[in-house]
Order: sequence, then structure tokens, then C-alpha cells
Amino acid sequence: MNFRIFLNIFLILSFLALYTQNDVTRFYGEEFNFNIKSIENSLEPSSIRIKAKGEIISTCPMKGCWMNMSVSNDTILVRFKDYGFFVPKTGVEGNLAIINGYLSVDTLSVAQLRHYAEDAGKNKKEIMKITEPKITLSFLADGVAIQE
Repeated sequence: MNFRIFLNIFLILSFLALYTQNDVTRFYGEEFNFNIKSIENSLEPSSIRIKAKGEIISTCPMKGCWMNMSVSNDTILVRFKDYGFFVPKTGVEGNLAIINGYLSVDTLSVAQLRHYAEDAGKNKKEIMKITEPKITLSFLADGVAIQE
């Protein structure tokens, strides 16, 4: 599927369930506005800046320096800009979150994958089974809003 088409579908599906005013939302990193017009205006060929909503699957149990989210039936690895902020290490799995930042398709190296597996508490045998890089959707967030 053409990457541009995929991103358009991703954006549309992500905004179908955006933020309701009655939820309690706690911000981590920069606080941001959920205005779809500002997203449409910020799309540039060199970068895809979006906001997306999904369910938190897991967070880094060591520092809270990354999280995996389910967004529109895809799992996305979310990292945080310049390690400038972290999310809770536990207790947010299953919560909805809105992320603000840049979506990309990345190739994670074997070393990165092993590092994330180690952070997630995988045993040495499982970590050593990682022998090939993985192409994945990644998100570099400059802000995260977690609904409690």
C-alpha cells in the first residue's frame, strides 16, 4: 500500500475516536491542542506530524522511556523526543492515550530490538532469538495525554 494512502487512512481512523471532554487527561511532555485543522496544515513532505489516539499496551518498566500502543489495529512503538519526559512505568496499560508528534516507518536494528526486549523483562534466551532487524511504525512524541 502506498505510504501516503496508508497515512491518510491512519489519520482518518485515528480521529474518529478523538478525545471527549468528560475524561480526565494527564499530560506528559508538552501540552497540546487536539485541533484537526492544525494537523492538516502541518503535513509536509519531509515530516508527518500528527496526533493519534489508541490504547496503551505496555510501557518501559525501567524508566517509562517508551510505550507500545494499539492504534487503528496496528501496534506502534512510541518514543519520547530527546528523552525529555517519561510516562508512568506501570498502571497505565489499557488506558487510552493521545500522542502528538511524528509518525514514521523505521527499521529497528537487532541491538535496538534486544534493548527493548531487555527493558521489557524478557529472559536472555528470548533476547538472543532476536536476529533480524524489524520494519515497524514508530512515533516520536513531543507530548502524550493519558486518559484515566
